[in-house]
Amino acid sequence: MGTESENNGALKEGFLVKRGHVVQNWKVRWFVLKSDRLLYYKYEGGKRDSCHRGTIPLSDCKITCPYLDYENRPLVMKLQTSTSEEHFLEACTREERDEWAAAIGEVVQKLKPHETQTPSPSQMKGSKSLQLHNVNLSQVVDSMYDVHTGIRLCSHVEQGSSYTNCFSGSAVVDWLVFNKLALTRVEAVTLASTLLDEASLRPIGIRSTDALRNAALGEQFLDDSTALYCFSQSFQKRGSVKAEKSRSAVELSGRVVKRGYLLKQGHKVKNWKVRLFVLRAEPTFLHYYDPSKDDITPVGSISLRGCLVSALDDNGVPSGVKGKVQGNLFKIITQTDTHYYIQAPTHEERMDWIRAIRQLT
Repeated sequence: MGTESENNGALKEGFLVKRGHVVQNWKVRWFVLKSDRLLYYKYEGGKRDSCHRGTIPLSDCKITCPYLDYENRPLVMKLQTSTSEEHFLEACTREERDEWAAAIGEVVQKLKPHETQTPSPSQMKGSKSLQLHNVNLSQVVDSMYDVHTGIRLCSHVEQGSSYTNCFSGSAVVDWLVFNKLALTRVEAVTLASTLLDEASLRPIGIRSTDALRNAALGEQFLDDSTALYCFSQSFQKRGSVKAEKSRSAVELSGRVVKRGYLLKQGHKVKNWKVRLFVLRAEPTFLHYYDPSKDDITPVGSISLRGCLVSALDDNGVPSGVKGKVQGNLFKIITQTDTHYYIQAPTHEERMDWIRAIRQLT
């Protein structure tokens, strides 16, 4: 998001969701990373406030990424300042969160006296993840959730019962070995058994439940295509496949193609609010979520079948747009002639979203 920011000394900028200090609610803020601090701004009416709302000093700051203590928010990182003040920030994707953590980490490193500098996390990666005793369980679960490279949630039938949003034991082992989190299938089974023991995964269906009940640790997890498992309820994330009464499971079962924070004009009040947008294929829908809420249910959806999507003129306020909102706008017109007005933070992101939607329609 920071490609247009070189002139103002910003190293990176973009939307993150921040937990409040006094009232511990979550609010979307526009963050700007400088060479020694992180500034955040309120974003209202399609515009960033001219005065920043707060500053996070980065000298001797400690970064915890991922920070997985919040239900339904697996994409949080924690910053702890030199005065032990804690800040919790949520990104829209794992990649975006990791990019922010890396960029902040580089600033923290540069602020240290030369003799105390240590290798950055990116320099320390290497082969540690191949050693089972060094595997960070939180990072394993976090990686399994990744919308692009994580484990695929499927529907399975076992002895006449149907299960959704789950995966087989052999699929987990395949994924752990493929991603080099385990060297062998035996090692992967041991790691998966530990995830069961830590309640990050849970068994569903008869085969996996019986194995957990009857076997010793190390044999709890079955490397079997008929043994079914799912993420524990506490790890369910917004934008995941989840059957709901209010919205058909089919609509939410599509493959996630793209996620990101965008501004959307309301239908009734016509005010602009930041929403987490999730683009899905097969079926093709654009769901949007309120990032300030822990709810994993979308607040709305746009059926993209047969829709028209187009960029709006950056000069002046386009027709249909309320308030003095201009720049990086695009419009979606559905088959039922409903008009949605959306604003991206940058020109590049607007074009990325338009391309992604057009490829699916």
